[in-house]
Amino acid sequence: MQALELLAPAKNLETGIAAIDHGADAVYIGPPAFGARAAAGNSIADIAVLCNYARRFGAKVYATVNTLLHDDELPKAHKLILQLAEARVDAVLIQDMRLYTYAEANSRQPSLNQLIPFHASTQADNRTAEKVKQLYDQGFRRAVLARELSVKEIKAIHEAVPDMELEVFIHGALCVSYSGLCYASEHCYGRSANRGECAQVCRMKFDLVDANGTEIVHQRHLLSLRDLNQSAHLAELIEAGAMSFKIEGRLKDVAYVKNVTAAYSQLLNAYIARHPDDYCRASRGQCRYTFQPDLNRTFNRGYTTYFLHGRQPSMASFFTPKAIGQPVGTVKQIQGAWLTVAGTASFANGDGLCYFNDDKELQGFRVNRAEASRLYPLKMPKDLRPGTTLYRSNDQQMENLLSKPSAERKIPIAMKLQATPQGFSLTIDGQTVEMPMEHIMAQKSQRERIISELTKLGNTPYVCTACDIPQDFPYFIPASQIAALRRMAVESLEWRVENGEFATAPKTTAAENSKPYTINYKPDSPLMQCRYCLRYEMGYCIRHGGKKPQWTEPLSLRLADGHVFRLEFDCSKCQMNVLGGLRPK
Repeated sequence: MQALELLAPAKNLETGIAAIDHGADAVYIGPPAFGARAAAGNSIADIAVLCNYARRFGAKVYATVNTLLHDDELPKAHKLILQLAEARVDAVLIQDMRLYTYAEANSRQPSLNQLIPFHASTQADNRTAEKVKQLYDQGFRRAVLARELSVKEIKAIHEAVPDMELEVFIHGALCVSYSGLCYASEHCYGRSANRGECAQVCRMKFDLVDANGTEIVHQRHLLSLRDLNQSAHLAELIEAGAMSFKIEGRLKDVAYVKNVTAAYSQLLNAYIARHPDDYCRASRGQCRYTFQPDLNRTFNRGYTTYFLHGRQPSMASFFTPKAIGQPVGTVKQIQGAWLTVAGTASFANGDGLCYFNDDKELQGFRVNRAEASRLYPLKMPKDLRPGTTLYRSNDQQMENLLSKPSAERKIPIAMKLQATPQGFSLTIDGQTVEMPMEHIMAQKSQRERIISELTKLGNTPYVCTACDIPQDFPYFIPASQIAALRRMAVESLEWRVENGEFATAPKTTAAENSKPYTINYKPDSPLMQCRYCLRYEMGYCIRHGGKKPQWTEPLSLRLADGHVFRLEFDCSKCQMNVLGGLRPK
């Protein structure tokens, strides 16, 4: 039976615990240094607490040590991974393959790969069967695949390397370049994306200019992609061979993680319910929510399935890189301090609404008071017009729900109480404890009272779904002794969880005679290598039925600060390269 893993981001300890409570089978979190999000580092102590919390549900914690390292940082990263192993992290994601070989060569310390599994981060550019096979031969047992891959490509990789665990992104922000192959931020501002300091050049406004200097497009977000959403396509990804489904967002707040994790957890459960003999969840526990998960009511830039079914239109969001949310109606009337909205949506005080003005620039306002469809903005926008479509970028009702405890995760257990020659035994999920005590005959049946006392599991992660006591059980047991017996049984079960009986992650070792894979960046390499193509997005790809462009190539992208990037269209690979150009004086 194949275990399916929902993998959620953890900005910090609070978010990691919330992700597990809301249905994550695993979380990924950044340690104090060397994570691909410099602003999302966490202490080893907090990571250890998260590991301990996850373990009770059989959930995993993965640490991201996935930046490229300077030579003098290798010993520090090696020491960090030893600390993560002591904290009982289940795996470490890496990009810099020198770390892998350094760990083996350093005879003064234990081999890292003997202590903790390594996963090949998506920054290692895992997009071909040949690359994934090379990683497997090197000793990796999981590869995080490039976001750009189609279902067919994922399936081909799985068939070529069937024993490699394949992790795929299913939701969240998209980088326009293949991960690990973007150097634009470093080129422009000295901030390396491969060092966790991305300046998000791809979210900026550009002019599109042709070879004659003619401006084709003025100040639009031409490289800013919509957010990924594969919620309708989990079945295809599972059947293609993916087993871990990753939500992007280590910089997202806890409300985002709660909602998105809960939504995908329900979808995975529904799929497993249709295939109970073939699939199961990778962790234990059932979640109950105080809200209805809805991916449209959380941060998003509009959605795309990206290249899941090949090249598709409308991957980018030219007019804004910000979240606009879902459409909630159109402006019907504006009168003084209020406006009315035509539509079926309901509103709440504090909602954030936005719209595109006449210049296609995103504008927004906060609803100070909502009276049905009549809204009183905190300040009435001057350029708002009747007929304008409104979007809800901040859903105050949803935020209020998610700001409170919004999920409870419990592990179903079965209990069995029996009399023994010396007292009574209680078995929970195969774990039996026995307590010596006097057998006292009851004057009337005590069965229902004993069941009620036994199943008071309080703040433990367990809920009793079956309690096996003989119908003719003839004994009286004091409430205090029932509680003591229950406590002993739960502690025994917790000890088994704490000592790793439910852990399933294999400890991997490097294959003999394998050679490490390294990323070789050359100064004249493209600053970005993109499967996304601006020609296609604008409707000018002749190979795919687009219009013949009237411009003169090569095209260039120009930032307002003067940086210019030349575009190279490699149609043989169906790839767009962004090349370095002029720097501002």
